[in-house]
Amino acid sequence: MTMTGASKTASATLSLRVLARLLSYPGAESRSHLPEMRDALRTERAITDGRLAELDVLMDTLSSADPLDAEAAYVQLFDRGRATSLHLFEHVHGDSRDRGPAMIDLAQTYDKAGLCLAPGELPDYLPAVLEFVSTQPPREARAFLGEMTHIFNALFSALRQRQSAYASVIGALLELAGEKAQPVKLAPEEPLDASWSEPPAFDGCSPKGQSRPGQPQPIRIVRKDNSAKGAPA
Repeated sequence: MTMTGASKTASATLSLRVLARLLSYPGAESRSHLPEMRDALRTERAITDGRLAELDVLMDTLSSADPLDAEAAYVQLFDRGRATSLHLFEHVHGDSRDRGPAMIDLAQTYDKAGLCLAPGELPDYLPAVLEFVSTQPPREARAFLGEMTHIFNALFSALRQRQSAYASVIGALLELAGEKAQPVKLAPEEPLDASWSEPPAFDGCSPKGQSRPGQPQPIRIVRKDNSAKGAPA
């Protein structure tokens, strides 16, 4: 089915919930519902046929893969680098202080809608965001997704770069937002362990910052002034 102008504002409640589930950790329970997910997508018909065919490939892969392999691949893909992180504020705020207030605001939005997060789940986790969007009227849901398309395009590009079938889920989200997936140029990404590592507090006798590294450096010894405390000189 080609998405027509009338279908752009049609309800995508079921499709959004399926996409949320597909982006969640592929545990045994989630994989057991893959047939129902497939049926829901075809019943609602909010996603184009081309994208549905891609989602079928992803669901077939999850269904036929060894459970441990599917789970390990998910962790390796989504939890080992910022470019493919499913925590949206990671792409917007990184580790800045702005992330905390943004989390609080989003959590309050969920509370008002009656959405309860799972224990340990952060508000900016994309599956949680999609669960919330699925509760909104079609026009509001589409507008909410539209505010995130720049993140979706970056995530889509990173997943395509890794030749991951999960890119089809992000492509579907972009289409539900009324946009076309537009791969963007990604900056080289350092490994997660390196990007999240703390700088050393004392780097030994490192020459970093010296005016003439590799050459002897003067050491100044300054006598402590105890006169202010009345101590003997």
